[in-house]
Amino acid sequence: MIEFVDTHTHIFEPEFAEDRAAAVERAVDAGVKTLCLPCINESSLERMDEMCREFPGICHAMIGLHPTELGDDYLSVLDMFYRRLKSVPGYIAVGEVGIDLYWDDSRKDEQIDAFCRQIDWAHEMNLPLVIHSRNAFDELYAIMESNRSKNLRGVFHCFSGTEEEAEKLLSFNGFYLGIGGVVTYKKSTLPEALAAVPLERILLETDSPYLAPVPKRGKRNESSYIPYIAEKVAELYGCTVEHVAAVTTDNARRLFGL
Repeated sequence: MIEFVDTHTHIFEPEFAEDRAAAVERAVDAGVKTLCLPCINESSLERMDEMCREFPGICHAMIGLHPTELGDDYLSVLDMFYRRLKSVPGYIAVGEVGIDLYWDDSRKDEQIDAFCRQIDWAHEMNLPLVIHSRNAFDELYAIMESNRSKNLRGVFHCFSGTEEEAEKLLSFNGFYLGIGGVVTYKKSTLPEALAAVPLERILLETDSPYLAPVPKRGKRNESSYIPYIAEKVAELYGCTVEHVAAVTTDNARRLFGL
């Protein structure tokens, strides 16, 4: 049977409060037997960890502070996260971390500070990074370039950039592009951007409950929709869905140690 990994799902969020267990079951039935859960803030941490206890072997937790979730106390939150990462086994990555200047760039310096601190965690703990970037490519690339010697690894989550940006990001060995529902959208430029990207450098993700793929666009996204994304990727690469599943699942297992 085809087996997929959803490398980025917020299934622990309130949008799934009424049918969380059923959503996991639908995912497994669709062949999506591994769900990677990125933390975004302090309040989501407990829900995420509880899901991993409830669905062992299926749900896998990451820990990180999302750039848009920085409060005035972000340093104390980071300190708590770091102590948790050091003392609680099982976190597969540092994430979701990065820079987001789309809504507000007034806290850019704090975002960069938080990102750099969490990069140091990944380096210290030998864990992959799950990186969020929106309206911040130049800032992201400069930070990654300054840390190139650390031989970091990870994924640039929800990639929707240009061919040139893809080439620059993949110059960091050990990193992948996270491809989700956007690739299925009619006006998406991702098909052109992926033209020179090997399938071996791609991970599949939903970012659920956001960014549902066609034909579910406009609805709440969930992990069981990964096959729709895989079908579009197979079309772009001129191969079978089975091949996309095999390669991207192997990529995810290698990166996250699954």
